[in-house]
Amino acid sequence: RDGWTRRCRPFAEGFCVELQGRSHLSSGLVLRWFQGHLQRCLGAVRYRLQERCRVSLSACPGHPPTLHILPCSDYVCCHISMAVRLIPAIPLGDALYLTALPPEGPLGSPAPEALWGLNASRQEQRLLGWLKEQAPAASCHLKCLQILKGLRDLRRLGLEEPFCSQWGRVLSSYVLKTALFSLLLQGPLEAWDERFLVERLEDLVLYLRDCLRRQVLMDFFLGNASIPEAVALPRFLKEAAPVNLLSAFDGPTLDLVAFQLISTWIQAPHIIRMYSSPRYWRPVPTP
Repeated sequence: RDGWTRRCRPFAEGFCVELQGRSHLSSGLVLRWFQGHLQRCLGAVRYRLQERCRVSLSACPGHPPTLHILPCSDYVCCHISMAVRLIPAIPLGDALYLTALPPEGPLGSPAPEALWGLNASRQEQRLLGWLKEQAPAASCHLKCLQILKGLRDLRRLGLEEPFCSQWGRVLSSYVLKTALFSLLLQGPLEAWDERFLVERLEDLVLYLRDCLRRQVLMDFFLGNASIPEAVALPRFLKEAAPVNLLSAFDGPTLDLVAFQLISTWIQAPHIIRMYSSPRYWRPVPTP
């Protein structure tokens, strides 16, 4: 607002950027400030926790900082590390949050400083709860999502850059969830019984392929009038302008991903056997 930057000059200089004559909160500046505080906090708690677990922090370009926790135990089953992504968030109310984006955008280009992500995970949980009530007791929709994520990750092991990175960005977990939710609401939910797992998984792959070819996959929560009334959504989400999740990618890239997706589905048994062998297992990154 007018005059705000003058009254709060120290904050504005440390966390804001000027765009078109107005001051905006910078997700990049907030993220850098957040990472600095994480390092200092880690130094304060590591000594206290050294007898129970080893704690370390890693940060890769284009990714949020990750906290690695390794329990100290004589039991082999407890030697399992936990990796937690740490992302600064600003509450908007109604269980919605703005989250700081990594410095790189969808195509590897620098993300606008004032661009923030919208986290609607609470709304996703409401939708999943409604689906659990409406779908068959042995519904396979979550298994379909897990299998498709697994195939995506295995296929990535055989791809080379730069397409390997594009493959992961286009078929992000959020894109796969959005495709699943959109397909589920086309009904009927009785068709998602577990005995139809292969058929529904194929439907999901084909639906996603068609979205890639048309270069259109609309965000599920923003401006979607087809969401059931039983899934309570904030007014902000209902009245928001629809957003195409694939708009940041060019046509040739999406066509190539669509082709590779169908190829992955056709060769799924071979890909699973090939890339699930121990020699393809990725080592745990050293913090």
